[in-house]
Amino acid sequence: MATSPSKRPIRRVLVANRGEIAVRVIRGCRDAGIESVAIYSEPDIEWPHVRMAELSIPLQGATAAESYLSFEKVLDAARESGADAIHPGYGFLSENPDFAEACRDAGFTFIGPTPEAMRLLGSKTSARKVMQAAGVPVVPGVVEALATPELAAEAAQDVGYPIALKAVSGGGGKGMRVVHRPEDIEAAFRTAASEATAAFGDGSLYVERYLDRPRHVEVQILADHHGNAVHLGERECSIQRRHQKVIEESPSSVVGAELRARLGQAGVDAALASGYQNAGTVEFLLDANGDFYFLEVNARLQVEHPVTELVTGIDLVREQLRIAAGEPLGYGQEAIDHRGAAIECRIYAEDAMNRFLPSIGTVLEARLPSGPGVRIDGALESGLEVSVYYDPLLAKLCTWGADRAQALARMRRALDELVVLGPTTNTPLHQWILRRADFQQGAVDTGWLERVWPTEYEEVVDPTVGVLTVLVEDQRSQAARPNSDPSESSDGMSAWAKAGRLAGMRTR
Repeated sequence: MATSPSKRPIRRVLVANRGEIAVRVIRGCRDAGIESVAIYSEPDIEWPHVRMAELSIPLQGATAAESYLSFEKVLDAARESGADAIHPGYGFLSENPDFAEACRDAGFTFIGPTPEAMRLLGSKTSARKVMQAAGVPVVPGVVEALATPELAAEAAQDVGYPIALKAVSGGGGKGMRVVHRPEDIEAAFRTAASEATAAFGDGSLYVERYLDRPRHVEVQILADHHGNAVHLGERECSIQRRHQKVIEESPSSVVGAELRARLGQAGVDAALASGYQNAGTVEFLLDANGDFYFLEVNARLQVEHPVTELVTGIDLVREQLRIAAGEPLGYGQEAIDHRGAAIECRIYAEDAMNRFLPSIGTVLEARLPSGPGVRIDGALESGLEVSVYYDPLLAKLCTWGADRAQALARMRRALDELVVLGPTTNTPLHQWILRRADFQQGAVDTGWLERVWPTEYEEVVDPTVGVLTVLVEDQRSQAARPNSDPSESSDGMSAWAKAGRLAGMRTR
C-alpha cells in the first residue's frame, strides 16, 4: 500500500557505494542541484568518486565487510557529513531491508523502496505469491520453501522435469541448480542449499519448472508514494555468463508493441501489488511462444539502467531523488516515449581468454571512445588502481542509434576505440559477440553465450581485433625489460603509435 509523506527537500546525499555507480549517482545529484558525499575504503582513496563529491569521508578497512557493508560506518559517515538522504546504488546494501530500516530510524531518507517492500520481494516465494494474486504470470512451481531433498522430489513430480532448484533469498544464479532426472535431485539440493547458505545466510530452496532456452527480458518501473506507477519499456538481458549479465539492450529485438504493452502492464501490476516505491526492475523469462513469466524484482537501480535512459530521455537517478523527496511522478504512461535503440557492454577487468579470471593492477593509460551516440558510465581513467577487493566492473560502454543496426555499428566503433593499458579487460569478448551473425539477428537466449564461447573463443586470438591486444602485449613485454620506457614497444615503435597504425588499418 502506498504511503504519502509530506515533501521533504533533499539537499545532501551520501552515496553508500563506490566506483562506477557512485560516479553516476554523484552526477545525478549535481544535475539536480543536490550536494553529494562520497565514502571510500582504503584501496579506493584515489578513485574518481572520491574526488567528484563535494565531501568525501574515509571508512577504515579494505574489504567490503570492513567498509561499504558496515551499517555503523555508513550511518556514522552520513551523520558526520550532514546528509539528508542515502543512496545505496546497486550491490552492497542496496537491497538490504535492515539497512533501509536503519536509515529511516536514524532520520535519513533512503533513496529506494521501503524495507517492507524489500522484505516482501526479497523472498522469491513470497514474491511469487504476490504476483500470482495480482495476475502476473509466474513459472509453474511451488511457492513454499522446501526443507529436504525428499520434499523437493515430491514437488518436482508435480511440476515436471526438468526443474530448477532456486534459493528463496538472493539471486545472481547463486543457490540454483537445474535437475533433469529424479536420481540427481538429492545431490543438487544439497549443493544448492550449501551455496545459498554461504551466499545469503539462508539455505531455503523452492522448485519451479526449468524453461528451455528462454530469453531474459526485464521491465523498468517507477512508482511514487501517491499510488502512481509507470513502466519505461523493456531491456533484453539474455547475453549472460553464469547468470551474470554481459550485454544489455533496449528495446528487445523480439518484443513488439503488443507484447511490450503486456509486459509493461505486468510490471506496473507487480509494483502496485507489492506497494513498491521508487525505481525498480521486474524481471521476466520469455519463451519462444511469446509467453512470459515473472522471475524476480530487483528493488534498486539496475546496472543496465543507462540503455533505458537513452531510449526514453528520462534520468532515472533524478526520478529516484524526486520520488524519495515525496514528489508525485507528475506524468502518466502516455507521456513515456521510446526513441531508437541502445546497447550496453559491461567492461570488466577480467581475461575472457583465460577462464574469465579477474585482472588487477594499475591502469597505465585509458583512452575512452566518444562521438555520436556514445556514452560511458564509469570510473575508468589512467592511474586507476584495480584491487582484488571488489567487483571488477570498470565501466559501462553504451551506444544509441536511430535503430538497432545503427546502435550496434556505433558500439563496434566504440569498442575499437576503447584502449586500456594495464589490467586485461573483456573488450575482445564484446567485439567477438558483436561480430556474430546470430547475435546480430537477435537469435539468442540466456544460455547462448556459454554454449558458443567455449568452442569458438579462438576466433578472438587475432591481433587485428583491436588495439587492446597490441597494447597489453607490449606492456607484458616491457615487464621483462625493467629499465625500458613503458611507452615504447619491443620493436622500438611507440605502443600508442603502433595501436594507432593498427586502428587505421582496420578502418580501410
